[in-house]
Amino acid sequence: MQAALAPRIAVPDAVDAEALRGHDSAAPVLALGGQTMGTTWHVRAAVPHATGLDVPALTALVQAKFDRLVAEMSHWEPTSQLCRFNNAAPGCLMLLPADFAQVLTCALRIAAASGGAFDPAQGRLTDAWGLGARQTSAPPSDADLAGALRHSGWRRLAFDPQGRVLRQPGGVWLDFSGIAKGFAADAVANLLAERGIRHALIEVGGECTGRGMRPDGDPWWVDIEAPAGMEVAPLRVALHQLSVATSGDYLRGAHTLDPSTGRPAIHETTAVTILHRNCMEADGWATALSVLPPQQARALAEQRGLAVRLLARGGGEWISPALEAML
Repeated sequence: MQAALAPRIAVPDAVDAEALRGHDSAAPVLALGGQTMGTTWHVRAAVPHATGLDVPALTALVQAKFDRLVAEMSHWEPTSQLCRFNNAAPGCLMLLPADFAQVLTCALRIAAASGGAFDPAQGRLTDAWGLGARQTSAPPSDADLAGALRHSGWRRLAFDPQGRVLRQPGGVWLDFSGIAKGFAADAVANLLAERGIRHALIEVGGECTGRGMRPDGDPWWVDIEAPAGMEVAPLRVALHQLSVATSGDYLRGAHTLDPSTGRPAIHETTAVTILHRNCMEADGWATALSVLPPQQARALAEQRGLAVRLLARGGGEWISPALEAML
């Protein structure tokens, strides 16, 4: 019998002072959960008695935040602000809510830094492949893809981040599915902090962010999964003011599209995990690097100083220098 691979632990090189703020060793840890964005959410929060909040009250508070984000940025909800932009007339200007503008600003930054491997304006492609609200029974034709590509591309967007004004150039559809869950985790963590709950672990569809620490003084530990049957040493992460996101095709198949071709991104890499202070950034970069061929993904991860684990389809693991430094 083959011996089990030794587990590894990743920790930040220093504990942010914010992780200690308001720590209460006697605070009970409450477990919350619900549904959003076509998936589930879970929160474990060390809630000081002084807040006066219990599980039902906190659950309602968190669910209301998720519902507001869906109403703004879902490409599944026809009445969302995102869908209203997608259906707006050419030349129409739209004033975006603060959260919407924050996500778009980050998405466009990652799009530029990744050479378009991440693209928030690929909604037409998502629709063509039946990965959105419209279901399809067959892959799109070459003509369908060509038409979707003509109406896609982040460079077509004219956005004023200070004024939060976005212009519809004509027929461009936004799709935040590669970044929205990460932002939602951040947003809920911030919402809890505003209510005096600074020590919590938030998970949305597998993307996680940790704030502060557990009442016993331990960090919020998260085990990074690997595809079933793959022999890779276990990796446990201390989420001290840290987030983790994974993108891959080992669970849902080839659902990540390459914006340059309009087709599923299929190559040697089967899973990309990113550690980052912000879950939105981790989510977006995990999507971008899962689109790029392995060599390009590795080079970009090193150039940007990203903490990354890449798993190859046939086995094999690559750890970026930034993540290696945390082990």
